[in-house]
Amino acid sequence: MTREGLGEAELADLAGVPVAFLRRAAGLGIVRPAEGDQPYRESDLSRLRLALACDLAGLPLDGIGKAIGEGRIAFDFLDMPQYRFARHTNQTYRELCAERGVELDLLQRLQEAQGLAAPDPDDLVREDDLQMIGAMQIAGMFGVPAEPMVRMMRVYGESLRRMAEGENQVYRTHIEEPFLASGMDVSAMMASSSEFGAQYSAVMDGSLVAMYHRQQERVWLGNMVERIESALEEMGLAERPARPPAMCFLDLVGYTRLTEERGDAAAAELAGSLAGVVQGVSQRHGGRPVKWLGDGVMFYFPDPGEAVRSSLEMVSETGAAGLPPAHVGLHAGPVVQQDGDYFGRTVNLASRVAGRAGADEVLVTDDVVETSGRLDGVRFEEAGSAELKNVPRPVRLWRAEAQRAWRTR
Repeated sequence: MTREGLGEAELADLAGVPVAFLRRAAGLGIVRPAEGDQPYRESDLSRLRLALACDLAGLPLDGIGKAIGEGRIAFDFLDMPQYRFARHTNQTYRELCAERGVELDLLQRLQEAQGLAAPDPDDLVREDDLQMIGAMQIAGMFGVPAEPMVRMMRVYGESLRRMAEGENQVYRTHIEEPFLASGMDVSAMMASSSEFGAQYSAVMDGSLVAMYHRQQERVWLGNMVERIESALEEMGLAERPARPPAMCFLDLVGYTRLTEERGDAAAAELAGSLAGVVQGVSQRHGGRPVKWLGDGVMFYFPDPGEAVRSSLEMVSETGAAGLPPAHVGLHAGPVVQQDGDYFGRTVNLASRVAGRAGADEVLVTDDVVETSGRLDGVRFEEAGSAELKNVPRPVRLWRAEAQRAWRTR
């Protein structure tokens, strides 16, 4: 709830800064108190957070104050609604953990797992930590051990950090930089770009939650189907298909050389173009990208045959899109799934096979050939045996080839 009229000590507590820092910021014009006993606005919290971030980054606050006084920069854009940063409560983490029966050490580990600094026991609790702590309590009530909680929080933190950083990169490149290129100074640019941010955030915040729920729906329904299938099997009413899943690694040839020649920005753009090409193709064949590896992608496919079809199509479309040639390795077998990733011998072997594939080549193992069955429009040509790192015996490889041109559906 937004309130107007805050006293000096109250604002300092809400912002999580010492009163002395607030007084210095006020003296420099970073915050501008009005007259009376409650001279500050709640929006001054954002100004103090930015001033603190600048100070921690080694920027001179005196210099910032001088630039504000000369009109070179202004913090007025922080009045926009998207900059309503979380406040601090009047309760310490030690007090909150004791009140709720939560282990302080676990709370600190969960913060670190998100990529945040672990709070000191006597730090004031941020309001945006309260819901996370509540979720942790519920997980504990249902018997979820501490380690899976920490792993899950690491997945949340890493995914959300990447989202925020990707969003910020687009914002800098396509909103801020064009304003600066047009002749705006930094102060005018930050004000104008914040107008975009306010409108975008008003829509996108809800959209992100909706996209998350849509992904939950897909994953949850898949889990429910698997549980129902198991129950039917136990009753003798259904048979689980014998085919194991397949893991696929697709890499671009010469990516490292291109990075050295063209620079990191060009390499990042290349990786983005690759994602645009292969994501839709894999999904049409029932697969999904598990993780992006800079110069390539790791995929999971429930059906090895569809993995082969998808791999041939992805290699073809990568070249058609003007990207460097791709090469693919496939292996089928049991996998271990944890925290949205896949592990085990099948994954490792698929990666090793990909390393042996040449440009525009799809190499697969015996297990893929045997479990794929007859695939119309695909033939397998024996490619010899290979000694692969950390694999005790030679692995026989096959080259998958399309017998007709792939057409995008």
